[in-house]
Amino acid sequence: MRLQPRPDGRQSETALMIQRGVARLMRATGFAVLPEFTLATGRRADIIGIGTAGEIWIIEIKSSPVDFRTDRKWTEYRDHCDRLFFAIPASMDPALMPPDAGLMVADSWGADILRTAEPVGLHAARRKALTLAFARVAALRLHGLHDPLADGL
Repeated sequence: MRLQPRPDGRQSETALMIQRGVARLMRATGFAVLPEFTLATGRRADIIGIGTAGEIWIIEIKSSPVDFRTDRKWTEYRDHCDRLFFAIPASMDPALMPPDAGLMVADSWGADILRTAEPVGLHAARRKALTLAFARVAALRLHGLHDPLADGL
């Protein structure tokens, strides 16, 4: 039996495709990833990943030019990661994305990094808090797959 997370219904088909491809790339390069991760500020990062050395990346998915132009919450993510990336579909013009962030192009099968963001030094206390939050969220989601009724306890 294969356990499946409950879909949350907030993402478009394009965004889900990008999410899957980015997660595959990150996992293949040694990152553990979580989609839809809520930061301490209440903002929800599309994907957060923690590498084997503790480096934290946030990936903001943009499924269309309209999505990019109407959503500016990503500017707040820089304070919560070592590197900030955008992930877009191949059909979208990469020139629309801010040049000071990393850039990935993704489909359902994988992703390519077109540009790597310069690392930003994440404060040690924030890194610890994010790492602990990541571990808790991952464990609670896994438990929720095994015992879906536990959420109501």
